[in-house]
Amino acid sequence: MSGHHATPPGTPEVTRLLAEWVVTLKGADIPAEVRREGLRTFVNWVGCAVGGARHETVDAALKAVMPLSGPRHATVLGRPERLDMLKAALVNGITSHVLDYDDTHLKTIIHPAGPVASALLALAETRPMTGADFLTALIVGVEVECRIGNAVYPHHYDRGWHITGTAGVFGAAAAVGKAIGLSRQQMQWAFGLAASQSAGLREMFGTMTKSFHPGKSAENGLLAALLAEAGFDSSERAIEAPRGFACVMSDKQDWNEILGDLGTRWEAGLNSYKPFACGIVIHPAIDGCQQIRAEIGDRVQDIARVHLTTHPLVLELTGKRTPRTGLEGKFSVFHSAACALLRGDGAPTAFTDEVVTLPEIVDLRDRIEATADPACHEASVTIDVTFRDGSTLRRHVHRAIGSRDVPLTDAQIDTKFRNQAALVIGEEAAEALLARCWKTADLRDVADVARQSVALLEAAQ
Repeated sequence: MSGHHATPPGTPEVTRLLAEWVVTLKGADIPAEVRREGLRTFVNWVGCAVGGARHETVDAALKAVMPLSGPRHATVLGRPERLDMLKAALVNGITSHVLDYDDTHLKTIIHPAGPVASALLALAETRPMTGADFLTALIVGVEVECRIGNAVYPHHYDRGWHITGTAGVFGAAAAVGKAIGLSRQQMQWAFGLAASQSAGLREMFGTMTKSFHPGKSAENGLLAALLAEAGFDSSERAIEAPRGFACVMSDKQDWNEILGDLGTRWEAGLNSYKPFACGIVIHPAIDGCQQIRAEIGDRVQDIARVHLTTHPLVLELTGKRTPRTGLEGKFSVFHSAACALLRGDGAPTAFTDEVVTLPEIVDLRDRIEATADPACHEASVTIDVTFRDGSTLRRHVHRAIGSRDVPLTDAQIDTKFRNQAALVIGEEAAEALLARCWKTADLRDVADVARQSVALLEAAQ
C-alpha cells in the first residue's frame, strides 16, 4: 500500500504514543495553573464567539448551512439559530475567530480555542459532560494542536499553511476523542482522519475565509473522532509516516516537540489573549501608539510623520497600505497605528468598514512609514514620531500587552468579554454569562453556557 513507505530509522511512533497519552491522562494529572489557563482560555473564547456573532461573515455562513443542517440540537453562541452538532462546531469556530480577537499560542501563532472549544461545546449539547471533564478535554486538545504545531513551525507556516486550521483539526479530534472515551487505537484512527482533513491557506488572510479555517477544523476534528468511534479506520502513523502530515506539509519534523516531556511541559499553559482585535504582530505598534496618545493628548493633531521599526514578519503579514474593508484593516499595521494614535482604539470598533475609510484616519495612515529590521524581535517595535514643529518623540515597546511577558489579567479578560458581548446580548446578559463561564469547573452540565448565551439573548429582545 502506498501509505507504507518505510519510516526513516529512529522515527518514534508519534501517533501511537500521542494517542496513548490522550486516552490515559486524568484530569488530576493536569497542574492547577494549567487548569486555570484552560479556564481563562474558555472564558476568552466564549466572549469572542458571542462578540463575533453578528458579523456579516456569520450571516453568510448561516445562510449557507442552515438548509443543510440535521437535527438542531446545538447552539450558535449569541444567535437564535440552532444547528446540528457538526454545523454548530463550524459556525462557532467562525464566530470566535472572525474579529481576530481570540487566543494565541505565541510560539506558533496558533489560535488554539477556536477549533477545540467549538467542537467540544457542540458535542456537549448532545452528549452531556461536566464542566470539569470539559476543561480536561479542552486542555488536552490545546496541548495536542500546539505540540503538533511546534513540530513543524515555522517551516510549515512559511510555506503558506494557516497553522490554526492545519494543526487545529488534531486538537479538535483529541479533545472530542478524550471526551467520548476513545480507545488508543480509535484515537490513532481519529488522528489519521484529522490529518487527512488538515487544511487552511494564508492567502485567505483579510477575507471571510480566514475564520472558516478554525470553523472547518472544529467540524472536521469532531467528525474524525466520531468516525473513529464508529470503527472507521485509518493509518496508525498519520503524523510521522513519510507520506503523513508532518513530512508532506513541512520541511521540518521535530518529534521531540510532540513527545518530549508529555505531561510535564505544558504548551496549554502558555496561551495568551489578545487585547487588540487584529493580527498579533501588530499589537506592539498599537500598544506603543496608545501609550504615545496617552502622553501627548491633543498634540496628536500636530504629528507630521510616524516611523515604525518592526520585525520583517510584521510587514509581510500586515503590510496592507490601503485597506478597503474592516477585515483588511486587521492586516494593516498602518491603519492600526493611525487608529491607536487618533482614537486610542484597538478593539473591534477600530476595524469596521467605516473606520478604515474615515478621512482623518486615512490622512494620518498615509504619513506612517515602516521599516523591517531582522534584529527587531517579533513582539517589539520602535516608534519615532516627528511633529510639525520639528520636535520628535521615540517609544520602544519591548513586549506588548497580552504577551507572555505582560499577560492580560483576569480583570482585563473580563473587560474584553463585556465590551464584546454587551454589543450583541446586552450588558446584563453579558455579565451573567461571564459569571457562568468562570464557574465552568463546577458545572454539572457545561452545555448550560451555550444555552445561557441564547436564553439571555431572547430575554434581551
